[in-house]
Amino acid sequence: GKALGGASGGYVAAHQEIVDLLRQRARPYLFSNTLAPMIVAGTLTALDLVETAGDLRENLTRNAELFRRLMTEAGFDLLPGEHPIVPVMFGDAVLAAKVAEAMGERGVYVTAFSFPVVPRGEARIRVQLSAAHTPEQVQACVDAFVASRDAVRETTTA
Repeated sequence: GKALGGASGGYVAAHQEIVDLLRQRARPYLFSNTLAPMIVAGTLTALDLVETAGDLRENLTRNAELFRRLMTEAGFDLLPGEHPIVPVMFGDAVLAAKVAEAMGERGVYVTAFSFPVVPRGEARIRVQLSAAHTPEQVQACVDAFVASRDAVRETTTA
C-alpha cells in the first residue's frame, strides 16, 4: 500500500482464482475504493524502473554500503542489514531528538523515532539513502552526524 499504492491503499496482483476469493471473503475489500488511475500509472512506471534500472539499484547499494561503513567507523550503532533505510540507534529519545535537530541545523533532514513508534529504549534516527545521492553527499551526512553527536554531547556534559 505504501510502496506502490502511494499510501492510497493496496492491491492484489494474483491469479484470477485468488482475486475472486479475496473479493468474496476479504472484509477490507468490501469497504474499499479502487485505486486512482494516476496511482496505477505510477505503479506501472515504478515496476518498469525496477526491471530496467540496474544502474540505479547498484548506486543505491553502493551508497548504503558507504554510509554504513563510514558511520560504523565513526562509532555509531546501526541496526544490521543492507537496506538503504538505515536506523542509527541512540536508545535515548531525548538524545535522538537533539541529534536530529542538530542535523537539521547542518542542512541534513533526518527523523528521530522513539516510543511508542519503536520499542521503549530503542530510539533511533532513520536515514533514507537514495540512488541520487553522491558519495560526497553521503560523506557530508556522516560528517553532520559526527558534528551533531559531538555538539549534543558537549551541551549535555557541560
